[in-house]
Amino acid sequence: MKFHVTRVILGLTSAALMLLSIGCSSGSSSSGNPNPAPQSQNGTVNLLVGDASTEDWATIGVKILSVSLTPQGGGSDVVIYTAPNPAPTVNLLQLDQLNEILGNVSVAPATYTAATITVSGNPGDVLLTASADPEAGFSAAPGSVVPPNQIQIMGTQGSGGSLTVPVKLTLDSPLVVTANQSAPLNVEFDLSHPAFIVGHVAPAGGGQTMWAVNFHSCLRHRRVFDITAVILRHHYGTVTGVSSDNLSLTFTKDYPVYPPTNPETAVVTSQSLTVKADTTNGTLYHDVDGKTSTTIKDFSSIASTIGGKFIRVAARYQVDGSLVAVRLWASSTFNSVWISPEGHVLHVNTTTNTIVVENELGIGVPLTVDAKTLFYFRTPSNAQTDSNSVGQGAAFLSNLVRGFKVHANVVDPLASPFVAQSIDIEIARYDGTISGSTTSNFTYTRNFHTVGHDYTVTLPYISSATPNGKDPQSGAAISGFKWWNFAFPTVVDSGMNAVGDFATATNGAVSFVCTAGTTQMHAAGESYATWNDAIAPNAWAAPWAVLKPTKVPLGFVAAGYSNGSPNGTFTMTLACPDGTKSNAITVTLTTSTASAPLIYQVDFTTGVFTVSPVDVTTPAGQSTLSTNLVANVPVLAYGIPQADGTIKDYVLFYFTGVAPAPASALN
Repeated sequence: MKFHVTRVILGLTSAALMLLSIGCSSGSSSSGNPNPAPQSQNGTVNLLVGDASTEDWATIGVKILSVSLTPQGGGSDVVIYTAPNPAPTVNLLQLDQLNEILGNVSVAPATYTAATITVSGNPGDVLLTASADPEAGFSAAPGSVVPPNQIQIMGTQGSGGSLTVPVKLTLDSPLVVTANQSAPLNVEFDLSHPAFIVGHVAPAGGGQTMWAVNFHSCLRHRRVFDITAVILRHHYGTVTGVSSDNLSLTFTKDYPVYPPTNPETAVVTSQSLTVKADTTNGTLYHDVDGKTSTTIKDFSSIASTIGGKFIRVAARYQVDGSLVAVRLWASSTFNSVWISPEGHVLHVNTTTNTIVVENELGIGVPLTVDAKTLFYFRTPSNAQTDSNSVGQGAAFLSNLVRGFKVHANVVDPLASPFVAQSIDIEIARYDGTISGSTTSNFTYTRNFHTVGHDYTVTLPYISSATPNGKDPQSGAAISGFKWWNFAFPTVVDSGMNAVGDFATATNGAVSFVCTAGTTQMHAAGESYATWNDAIAPNAWAAPWAVLKPTKVPLGFVAAGYSNGSPNGTFTMTLACPDGTKSNAITVTLTTSTASAPLIYQVDFTTGVFTVSPVDVTTPAGQSTLSTNLVANVPVLAYGIPQADGTIKDYVLFYFTGVAPAPASALN
C-alpha cells in the first residue's frame, strides 16, 4: 500500500477533478455560469478538486454529487455545488497533486466552519482499475478492473439506486467569505490515508479479494495561501466564443467517458469557463488537425476558426482568480485532443529514447522522444518559467524517473508509435528509502516490482533563501527546506534547524531476524522536486520531504498492549520461512490527543467486511486495544524506525474474524 494525497480544493485555488458549475446564494444551487460576475452582496468561492497517486491503481473513479458549507454559529447549510445528471466520474489518479476546477461559485458573505462533501455510493459508482505494474503481492492482476460486487463502499445512506456517502468535515480554520472577494477552500481526498481503500484476501473461498472504500477516513482540510502556485490539470472543452477584444476565450467543460472508449468521446456539459491569452509571455497554440504550432498573445488569429472545436488547455490562476492559457490544443474531434497520453511515468529508456506513460486503462503507452521534443515543468507561480521549456531532446530523458506525473502531446495522434511533441512534467516525484542524509543532500533508493525501473538519486536541499510557502498553522512565510511526518501534515519543521532535524530523524533502523535472513526497516519518504533552484542549476532539488510510515510485513502480537502516557506499547514478531517467529520488536502508540496513530480493527466475518477506527487517546479505545491486541493476533503496522530499535507507529491494523492471507494483506 502506498501513501498519496487526493485533493478537493474548494475556493480561489485550483483543483483536480472537474469543472462543475454552480451559482449559489442563500443556500440554493443552480446550473448557471460557473464564472459569474461578482454580485455586490456576495463573495466568490472557487470550487476545485484534486488528488494524489499510487503505484497500485490506474483508476480510482468517484462521483461527487454535491458540496455544501456550514455557517459559523448555526443556520442551514449553503449548497455550493450540485453535479449535473448524470454525474461525471472523476479519476483521482490523474489528479496527483493537481487540481481541476469544479466551479467559481457566488456565495453569501459569512464565516463557514465545516464542509459536507457527498459522493455517490451505489454499486458501480466507485471504479477501481489496477495499475499496469503494481507492487509485488498486490491482490489484483495488472490492468484488471475490480468487479462492483468486490467493492464495499462504507457508510452509505439511502435506498438502493440512490445510495450516497455524505462526509462532514470540520475546517482547520474558518472560511471567511467577503463581499466582492474570493476565498480559497482546500479539501483533500487523501489517497495516502491507509484506510481509504483496504483490501482483504481470505485464504479460503478461492482467495477472492474484497475492497473496502471508506470516504470518511480520507477527507481533510488544508489552508491555501497562494492561489497562483496551484497546479491545474489540463482542461477539456468545446469553444463557445472569443471576446470582442480577442483577449479571452470561453468554452464549455467536457469530460471523457469512463471507462475510456476507443475512440474516446466527450461527455458534453453546459458548464462554462473563460481563459485569457498570455499577453506577456504568449500562449503556445497547437492546431492538432493541421499539425502546426504558433505562439499567440491574443486570440484574433484563431477567432474565426476555433468556434465549436474541442480544446485542451493548460492554464494557471492569476491573483484575482482569473485563468490564463499557457498552452492550448484544438481539434475538430475530441479524441484527437484527448489521446495524448496523461498519467504516471512507468519507465524511462535512455537507450531507445522512449518513455512509457500509464493510461487510465492500466496500459503503458510508449512515446518516442526525438530531437524536437520539448519538456516543460509546470510552475504556475512563475509565469515565465511556466511558459518556457526546461529541456529538449532525448538528452533530457535522464532527468525523468518512474512515478513522475506527466501530460504529453504527440505529433500525430494517428501515428504508431507516438512521437512526443512536448511533455508537461506536472509532478516530479521521488520517493523510497532514505539514506545518506547530510546537511547538503540525501538519497532516495526506490525498488519496483519490475527490474529496470529502480532508481537511486541524491537530491540537494533547496537554497535556504528560496521562498517555500507558508506554515500551515501560523501562516508565516517559509524559506528553504521543510519536512513533516505523514500523520501530522500541519506540523512542519522549517527554518535553520530543519535540515539537521531531518538528518537525525532518518537515521533509525529496525531488524526482524530469522534464521533464513533479516528483514530491515529504514526511514522512507517522498518529495516533489523543483527544477533549477539556485542551489542546483538545471537540475532537481528537494523543497520538502514527508516521512512516510514504512510498512512492516503482516506479523503477530508477541506481548499484548500495555497502556501508558505518553505512549502505549506492544511487541510484534514476523513469521519466518521455517515456521518459527522472528525476534520481537517494540511498537509505541502515542496516546496524546492530536498525536495518536491511526488504528483500525479489520473484521471479516461471514463475508461481511468492516473497518472500524479505534481512538487510543480515550479510555474506551485503550480498553479495546487491551482486549484485542493480545498474543498471536495478526497485526499490520506502518511506522518510522527509531534510533533505539523501536517502531514509532503511525498506522496500525489488527484483524478479527478471518485473518488475511499473509502475502497480500491490506494492499
